[in-house]
Amino acid sequence: MQEEKITGSCLCGEVSYEFIGPIKVFQYCHCSRCQKITGSAFASHILISPSHFSWIRGENNVGRFELAEAKHFASSFCKTCGCYLPWLTQSGKAYVVPAGSLDSDPLDKPQHNIYYADKACWYVNEDELIKYDELPVKK
Repeated sequence: MQEEKITGSCLCGEVSYEFIGPIKVFQYCHCSRCQKITGSAFASHILISPSHFSWIRGENNVGRFELAEAKHFASSFCKTCGCYLPWLTQSGKAYVVPAGSLDSDPLDKPQHNIYYADKACWYVNEDELIKYDELPVKK
């Protein structure tokens, strides 16, 4: 049985990738590093086996940043648009795929939060916020 390919890309379309399951873990990471690299309250990461990941287009346009003192953390990005892209862990044991860069359904949902004790001081659970389907109109 062939597993479905999950695809993703950067904002400008210069870089694209694909992977097949199984997904090792799908998690939200609230650590300060993920807050900094995403500019958000947390990162939505899917971890997959390196043998299940491949770049379709633009791999030469992918930059990488490694934080010297970090055991697992790194970051990849499109050199054109700066979009956060999948990166191979420093151990080489997993690709970390930013869920926000996906173009197709990962066929899985997040399983848990990690480093929740480090969550942003301004973080508010989405269930507590008003929801709009589009940009709200000023009154």
